[in-house]
Amino acid sequence: MSEIQYNFDEKYIFSSTAKKRLAVVGLIGIIITIIGIILIVNSGSGQETGEHALRSTNTEASSLLASSDPGAFVAGMSEEPKEGESHGSPIWLKRVYVSLWQNNIFFTGLALIGVFFLAIQYAAQAGWSAGFKRVPEAMGYWLPIAGIIAVVLFFFAGKDIFHWTHTELYIIGGEHFDPIINAKKGFFFWPADEHPNFPVFWFARMIIFFSVWYWFFLQIRKWSLIEDIEGGSTPYFKMRSLSAIFLVVFAVTSSVAAWDWVMSIDTHWFSSMFGWYVFASWWVAGLALITLMVVDLKEKGLLSVVNANHLHDLGKFVFGFSIFWMYIWFSQFLLIYYANIPEESIYFIERISTHYKTVYYINLILNFLFPFLLFMTRESKRHRIFLKIVAIIVLVGHWFDFYLMITPGTMQLDGGFGFIEIGVTMIFIAMFLYVVFTNLAKVPLIAKNHPLLEESLHHDI
Repeated sequence: MSEIQYNFDEKYIFSSTAKKRLAVVGLIGIIITIIGIILIVNSGSGQETGEHALRSTNTEASSLLASSDPGAFVAGMSEEPKEGESHGSPIWLKRVYVSLWQNNIFFTGLALIGVFFLAIQYAAQAGWSAGFKRVPEAMGYWLPIAGIIAVVLFFFAGKDIFHWTHTELYIIGGEHFDPIINAKKGFFFWPADEHPNFPVFWFARMIIFFSVWYWFFLQIRKWSLIEDIEGGSTPYFKMRSLSAIFLVVFAVTSSVAAWDWVMSIDTHWFSSMFGWYVFASWWVAGLALITLMVVDLKEKGLLSVVNANHLHDLGKFVFGFSIFWMYIWFSQFLLIYYANIPEESIYFIERISTHYKTVYYINLILNFLFPFLLFMTRESKRHRIFLKIVAIIVLVGHWFDFYLMITPGTMQLDGGFGFIEIGVTMIFIAMFLYVVFTNLAKVPLIAKNHPLLEESLHHDI
């Protein structure tokens, strides 16, 4: 049998045609978003919406839920703000803000999982992934852009997205004083006085998290490129050490980021499993993206070192961690359902007993049922068409997962899924892929001096 020939100097060419296609996707996204805004405004539902419409009824939620009357709860959600309450942005603008925040959190996760995947491989001394490690490396370059978007968006839309940012909630004796949120004041505003204004502690955490993640990524990337030039074991052991430290940092920061950026939207509610839940959703979506990109490059005649065994392992990752995500989802749901405590159940009532319930069930079908059934057999995980189909389904499914985590808590009954959400997502897809492919094209696709590359070349399962 003839020996397989590998091209260790192959490079991905980010052609002008591919760039134009992404530009068209982004432009279409902008147009669709504008159409969505116009439709909302012309429908007469673009008037200002009360920031406290749902939140002012949170004190009533317990009695509404205890009565087991979802209709009463929905009626409570749609109450108009009381006279004198502050008003937020127009509905169309708030939907744009919320969609921007949701997409930024989702794509931040994809970039972060690129770094996490690399760190796992080095810490575990895994050789099978050496042939395609440039793919997750390129994903990490989105992190600084995600950080900038998060900072800017918080300044413009913080009060529309995060209810806890409203100062009147902390004025003891005031009309809108909220004792539950006030008890959490230190987590957001520390050090805070009686009338907190800017959430210094929360904002500092966001800056620190993005900075630390990006610093670790740059260090791992730097030593990865040094390894390509110089070879030897020194860069590899340096990356192993960095990866081990990063994994510890990631374990803490990713959970706190999930509390800060997603869970705090539903300020009265909390779950001790939420950090794990967000990680599971990020992790599966990131694995799906890596799989999709590897298959796409393979179909372009690149990544000659990748064979059906590597694809099989990627498929097993997506299959296995889709079940892991479902396990976390079910565990969180079961504990809350069994206890039936109104303060906890409200999170699921918001999503099951309103117009979000269709997306709620679609989320379970896309993220568990499809990948579970389609990836059951060994052969399905070795065929590119199945890998592409499942990877796309999983990415779409976990986008909806973050939609469910964020939109009901911010938009209440004013939320929806339409042109604005589709358009903003298309803009993010275009920008994210442009950054990833640009950096993927800067260096050779194969890490030819990786000390475990030979193991990857003979990977067989």
